[in-house]
This record gives sequence, C-alpha cells and structure tokens, in this order.
Amino acid sequence: MLDSKVMEMNTVFAQDDVAKQVAWQWDKYNQQRRVKIEDWKELRNYIFATDTSSTSNSSLPWKNSTHLPKLCQVRDNLHSNYISALFPNDDWMTWEADDMESAAHEKAEAIEGYLKNKARKSHLRTEVSKLLYDYIDYGNAFATVSYCNDYKVNEDGESIPQYIGPRLHRISPLDIVFNPMADNFSNTFKIIRSIKTVGEIQKLAATDEDWRNILEQRNAKLMKLGGFSIEDFDKWDGYSVDGFGNLYEYYTSGFVEILEFYGDISVEGGEVREDRIITVVDRSLVVKDVECPSWFGTAPIFHVGWRFRPDNLWAMGPLDNLVGLQYRIDHLENLKSDAMDLAIHPPLVIKGDVEEFEWGPGAEIIANDGDVQELAKNVQWVITSQNEIAQIEQKMETYAGAPAEAMGIRTAGEKTAFEVQQLQNAAGRIFQEKITTFEIELLEPALMAMLEVSRRNLDGSDIIRVMDDDLGIQKFLTVTRSDITASGTIRPIGARHFAAQAQLVQNLAQTFNTPIGQMIMPHTSSINMAKMLGNVFGVEQYNLFEANIALQEQQETQRMQNQLQEDLMVEMQQPPAPVGAPSENIPS
Repeated sequence: MLDSKVMEMNTVFAQDDVAKQVAWQWDKYNQQRRVKIEDWKELRNYIFATDTSSTSNSSLPWKNSTHLPKLCQVRDNLHSNYISALFPNDDWMTWEADDMESAAHEKAEAIEGYLKNKARKSHLRTEVSKLLYDYIDYGNAFATVSYCNDYKVNEDGESIPQYIGPRLHRISPLDIVFNPMADNFSNTFKIIRSIKTVGEIQKLAATDEDWRNILEQRNAKLMKLGGFSIEDFDKWDGYSVDGFGNLYEYYTSGFVEILEFYGDISVEGGEVREDRIITVVDRSLVVKDVECPSWFGTAPIFHVGWRFRPDNLWAMGPLDNLVGLQYRIDHLENLKSDAMDLAIHPPLVIKGDVEEFEWGPGAEIIANDGDVQELAKNVQWVITSQNEIAQIEQKMETYAGAPAEAMGIRTAGEKTAFEVQQLQNAAGRIFQEKITTFEIELLEPALMAMLEVSRRNLDGSDIIRVMDDDLGIQKFLTVTRSDITASGTIRPIGARHFAAQAQLVQNLAQTFNTPIGQMIMPHTSSINMAKMLGNVFGVEQYNLFEANIALQEQQETQRMQNQLQEDLMVEMQQPPAPVGAPSENIPS
C-alpha cells in the first residue's frame, strides 16, 4: 500500500495525459539512438582534439600523444567549398512563377528583393553555415522558420524596431527525435527539446497568458517541493530529465525543459488530433495545444541527410567512416615518434660490473670486467610509417568527396587548361551532388517557408532595397502582403548555377577552338554572347557588355583626339606676341 507522502506526490506532480505521451515518445526514440550519439561524441572528440588524451587513442601504450588533425582539416575544407558554392554571388536565388500573373516583373522583383533583403538582415548565411557544419559532422541538418518582431524600448519608452521578418533557425540533431522508419521526414512526428532559464520563462509570461498560467502552476509545485526529500522522489518515480539526474535535481536547478511536439497524436478515448503543435513543460504541463498554422499542411521543420541509409531517416555523415583512419594516423604518428626517440636515445645494455655514470656526450664510463652497449633500433619503419600516413590522408580526402583539383592540389602529369577543367568537373561530382542535395532538400523549402510565414504575418508594408537592372542603380520598394503573394517557387541556385557556369564556359571555349567553331562563327551573335558572359560572370551591374559599346567609345576617343589636334593647330597659327607687349591675361 502506498504511503500518504507518495499519494500526495502523485497529486502534486500529476502529469497531463498528452504531456505524458510526448515525454514518453521523446525518451523512447532518444534511447534508441543512444549508440549513434556515442559515435557522434567520438567524432567530435577527434575533430576538436589537441592531443590523443581526449580520444580513443589514449589507450595506446605510446609515450608520445601527438594528434594530426586530419579530420578537422577535411571538415573545414568541405565547409569552405560548400558555403562558397551555395553563395557564389548576390544572385543566389531566383523566383520561378507558376502562372503569368506571378511571372510579372514587378511581382518577381518584389519577392526576390524581399527575401534577399530579409536574408541579409537576419544573417541567413551565418545560420546556413551552422547547418553545413551539422551536415558534415552529424550527416543530418535540421532547420525551422519563425517570424520575428524584435523591438528595443529606449529610455523614453519608445519601441524601436530591430528586425521584423522571417528568420531561419538551426535545430541541433541532438535536440530532435522522430520516427526514423517513416517513408519520408514530412510524414513523421517531430519532438524538439530545448532548455530555458526561469528568467526566460518569466519574460515569455509577461506577454503570453498561457505561459503565465504555466508559471503559476510551476511555482505552486516548487512551494510544495520543500516538503519532499530526494528519497521521496526516488520512491515515488524513477523519472529523470536528460542532463539533470533525477526529478528533484531538475526542479531545483533553475532551468526549465521544453518539449515541442509537431504532428498527429492519439489522445485518451481513441481520438486522433491531426497536425498539432503541443508545447510541454517539465514533462507534465501542457502550455499550448494548437493546430499548426502553416499553409503547407506540415510542420515547418526541414531535414537533409548526407548519405541516407536504407529504411532509416538518420543519415550517415562524410566523416563517420573516417574515424578509424584518423585512429590509424595518430597510431602511426606516435609509433613513429616513439621509434625515433628510441633510435636517438636508445636503451643501454649494461653487462658485468660498471660503475654508476651519467649518459651524455663525452661521458666517461668505468667498466670493471663489464661493458655498456646501445640497443640499436632499425629506423626503416619510421620512413615506412611516414609514407603510409601520407597515403591515408589522401584517401580520407577522396572518401569524404572533397575534390583534390578544386583544393589546388594538382594531380601528376602535364595538362592543358581544358584537361584541368575536365578533371575538376569529374573529381567534384560527389561534392556537387552533396551540395545540390542540401540546396534542394533543405535550403529551398526553408526559403519557401520564410516566404509563407511572411505572407501570414506581414502587416502594413515593408521597405526594401533592390538593384535596378536597367539603370544599374539602387532603389527602394514598398512591399505589402499582396506584393509577395503569388504562385511559384523561390529557388536557391548558387550551387547548381556554380557548376553550370563552369561547364558552360568550358564547353564554349573548347567548341570555338575546333573546326566546328569556325563553321558556326558566321551564325553566332557576338552581342548575345556578350550578354551571356555578363550573366555567367555576374558583372551585369558594371555594364561591361553593351551592344557595340567599344565602337562608340572608340568614336568618342577619336573625336576628342581630333578636337585636341585642331586646338593645337589653331594655337600654332597664332602670331607670337611682340617683345614687351602686355599679355592678354595680364591687365596693363
């Protein structure tokens, strides 16, 4: 029979049925991926290690503990190439309309200008950079979108807008769970975990009645907490919160765990609530239970994986199967260093009666019917280990999909410019496929969600800065909700455009250097060719290419030369002024 204290705790810390389901789902799927989390931790230790003491190499019996940061270098190389491909210039996104009205120039200009403006002001590139690190480190990247109204109140009580508009948010792969066996990510529920301080909750409660009610309920629980001991909690329930130990330690920590559920949930009585957003605090209190407001019909949470597994949404990263090679590199490096230490400072074999001595240059050793000899070591394996390390490092670059030619590492043999370009394209196919996947699967739906959330939340108007393509000058547009409401897709084209440009220029140069190029030369428009190159090189704003502009400038130059020559001839025909005559420019 339960004692009265346990019964009282059941009343005080009672859980809502929905909150209990959400908490149970989090625990279940988080425990199922525990092995994978440990693998991520090992990889993280290798990436940020300064020596082998913090890695699995620490168990090796070597005196030296040098760590060669090859995994970190591969990671940085992939990230720098990925981010450069996604944002090669300012024109990294474009609007593709689905009907004539949406394709109007004014509509496209407003939508593209609005999103580029918000992307710049919300530091979207910085957030995408974090997502790329997740893409490389974890093999999985998750993002969501919200609409922000950030104001700062000055001393006079005036609210000054800081940033108003859509914002992209990274979700740590460690803070999200879902059903990995679902056919695709959009069809499974998601639970996102976050930790806030009590002060942050109080700030939310100041403007939100739901949070205010939850804070009052939580404070009532904390007031009754003093009547219970840690042993009471252990006896009542084995429940724990990640990172806080038992429930008693959690409630006294000053932090609040928040679980946000997105998807369909079955409640008591067999009823299924579809497309819900449920916010749970302390794994017992439901703050909100509302329908997802997104017009897309699914939660605005997006996922991309680097190397997908069959029937499993948790993807594999480019560095996952390189940890063993990193282990081997550190093993060989320290084995080689220990061998060199033994070769330079070899052990001494002392035979017979030898007086005590200090080993060093010019040391005198008195041996009475004894002998002192160095235990010589073969240093051949030092060179062999060095060569093997270099080979493993090269293999790791290849396995991660980092193109060697794009890194500036030239393969052996003399090559023409075309052959070098061809090698770059071939060596970079894995790289190009992975960054294009990131662009299509994550960045594109995220941009569409930013546009959708702006359509729902934009009140009044917003002023944005755009570039006039015809005049090459900046101008300002006033954008309203109707201006950015259209049927179509906003596409990031940085990575795809980046590869297409290189291939296009290469093919044109190769074609016009062959007899075929000479044959089609009379039928080729130099004006359109100039327009194409201006677009490929992204230099339209500089007006480098215009129809017959060189001839016009040459004519202007010749006109000026003729005018200067005529002025010179007129000056030469003027009679010289008599000696002592006053100058025209000096008053007499």
